[in-house]
Amino acid sequence: MSLKQWGAILTGCAALLLTACTVVDLDENGKPIMPADPNAKASFDNLTPQQIAQQTWQERVMDAAQKHALDANTLATQMKNSSTTPQSVFVRLTSQIERVDTSNDREQQLVVTVNGQPLTIQLGPVVRGNAIRDATGFKFEDFTNQVQFAQLSRAYNREAVKLLPKVDASWAGKPATVLMAVTIRGGKADDAVALTLKQEAQ
Repeated sequence: MSLKQWGAILTGCAALLLTACTVVDLDENGKPIMPADPNAKASFDNLTPQQIAQQTWQERVMDAAQKHALDANTLATQMKNSSTTPQSVFVRLTSQIERVDTSNDREQQLVVTVNGQPLTIQLGPVVRGNAIRDATGFKFEDFTNQVQFAQLSRAYNREAVKLLPKVDASWAGKPATVLMAVTIRGGKADDAVALTLKQEAQ
């Protein structure tokens, strides 16, 4: 076989190889960016807790809360039947605001009565507990980066307080509707945090 024929064969093989290849973009470190597998489980590995909170807020928090919120009677039943294992749920209720506590600028609260029991609802800007995160159904094993799971509570709590109206002492004694996340443990409702809050006409 002549050199010319060999050249033609090599050129043909190279053309075939090139047409069979998929061009892959490279990241800033020169590593290939692989396209996401559409059947793969959602991964949060490369997202900050704040990004996870922002991306999942509407679906995992607000939509879920609107669809699955317990009313006051169901909350009371859950509290009676609760175990020592904490359970976080979404709740919607309309109640008179018994008291507003704005003495601490960083941890403002209001108190309502649910079935004869006072319930303190956090308004922020600093919110404690994991009620929002745990009510969404997220679990520790959903995250390969467990730091994200631990910090997601704070990110969700920060997201919640952005949406709340300014509350002052004038709200006391007036009815309001609140959509919130709350953790039930040992027959008590703790770590309640408002998601939406609206004053109602008397």
